[in-house]
Amino acid sequence: MSEKLNVAMLFGGNSSEHDVSKRSAHNIYDAMDKEKYNVTIFLISKAGYIMNPEVSWRVFEGENEDPIVAEAMKDLDTTSPLAPIINLGKVDQIDLFYPVVHGNLGEDGTLQALFRLLQKPYIGAGTAASAMSFDKDLTKRILDHAGVRNTKYVLLTDLNSQEYSYEKLVAELGTDVLFVKAAKQGSSVGTARVTNEAEYQQGLKEAFQYDYKVLVEAGLKRPREVFISVLGNEHPRVSKIGGIVLPENEEWYDYNNKFVDASGMVFELPAELPEATVKEIEMMALKAYRALGLVGLTRMDFMLDEDGTPYLGEPNTLPGFTNISLYPQMWQVSGISYSELIDEIINYGLAEFKRNAALSYDFVSLGEEHVGEKKYNADVKE
Repeated sequence: MSEKLNVAMLFGGNSSEHDVSKRSAHNIYDAMDKEKYNVTIFLISKAGYIMNPEVSWRVFEGENEDPIVAEAMKDLDTTSPLAPIINLGKVDQIDLFYPVVHGNLGEDGTLQALFRLLQKPYIGAGTAASAMSFDKDLTKRILDHAGVRNTKYVLLTDLNSQEYSYEKLVAELGTDVLFVKAAKQGSSVGTARVTNEAEYQQGLKEAFQYDYKVLVEAGLKRPREVFISVLGNEHPRVSKIGGIVLPENEEWYDYNNKFVDASGMVFELPAELPEATVKEIEMMALKAYRALGLVGLTRMDFMLDEDGTPYLGEPNTLPGFTNISLYPQMWQVSGISYSELIDEIINYGLAEFKRNAALSYDFVSLGEEHVGEKKYNADVKE
């Protein structure tokens, strides 16, 4: 590359994973080859406003975010319809967007639609694929259609949730351990493991704080969680499989284990699994990746039941890059360094933009409008 690529990195966002995004962005920024990339940092505030690079850098470097953002908002004309994105114009050139925004905005297709309107390349999945993959209900429907094994579930909304009790769900799903999940959340936010009516009602209440759609999934017997990283566009490839071993007093891999305190966790890199199981997980991951229309990168989360049968849990289209996160670690044990991984992700983003730019859009003039005789089978008022 003769000239440096001008990369706009977005982090933060108005989601429950705001602080996770900060940690991921730091690791990605540090791993980027500054001989190849000019990187401009943009913070998305908790209220969904993109801050200017100066303010963003101060927060990125560890200053207290809330007072800095509050002061910066005084200079922003929030009555303008472009106020949330106006600060993107603070840089002269953006060659590629690198969103490091987990959850809302980042993984639900919102930012991807913005990048498309701005006619700029970006890393990761497109608008539709991001939106479908972020919605656990839609994801499961697509997985079922594609023949990719996943756990049974019941979909609840604010219109039908009163029809279901814990006992009714146990009878329908066939297990007394249930997981209540907000349909559009990540990192185990809005998720609860329930084993009785009281826990179910509390889990349902919390999940409905995040979404109007809630999934109640069947729990597996003595489950084991494993993960696989996918990288690529038309011809994706998979990493070695990673696994986790929870502390004895922990029953499932929750938000605290993922991002706050992993001191008691054991990471298996790579996970020791029978060769047949490895091949099946690889096949399922690639099949789901293609069925969902994903490109760039995704972490696929699986659960193995007590017999070793794999079930695909969910895709993560912008997986975490914290020190605990498994996506980059799985590629490291697969032979790709952190810096090389960032290069590949960026190159796949540029390639996908070029591929889509080759599509044709015809604009046919309608000319003069000619309307035929209208015949109605019912009385129509003039």
